[in-house]
Amino acid sequence: MFSVLQSHPWAYPALEVVHIVGIGLLFGNLVLLELRVFGRGAALPPQALARLSLGIAGTGFTIAAASGLLMFASQPAELLGNRAFTLKMLLLLAAAGNAALFHGRGSLARLDGLARTLMVVSTLIWLAVIACGRWIAYV
Repeated sequence: MFSVLQSHPWAYPALEVVHIVGIGLLFGNLVLLELRVFGRGAALPPQALARLSLGIAGTGFTIAAASGLLMFASQPAELLGNRAFTLKMLLLLAAAGNAALFHGRGSLARLDGLARTLMVVSTLIWLAVIACGRWIAYV
């Protein structure tokens, strides 16, 4: 598989497109949920919307993670030495911790100030992950 990524000029860019589609599904659905946490679409029950949007976001994450692992496996030495890649991985850990805190405290049932703060932090972390992903090619 890795030789295909290195020998066919279209294979790696096609994998990048798959990665971006996964990111779009993930980030778009997190923003949708954040809008609900901030009171938009108040007619939509937060738990029902969360089941739908987080399910799709989970699919997006799976697509992004699988394609990202394939891209990593095609050039691990270069990526491990890349500061933008390292920061992206640390930010992914921060996103996981933030999500665990958000859901662990039952934020969807509360929709309080801390829930809103955690959602803003989530969005900022994911924006930074996206930015680092783009910078990998330039650092």
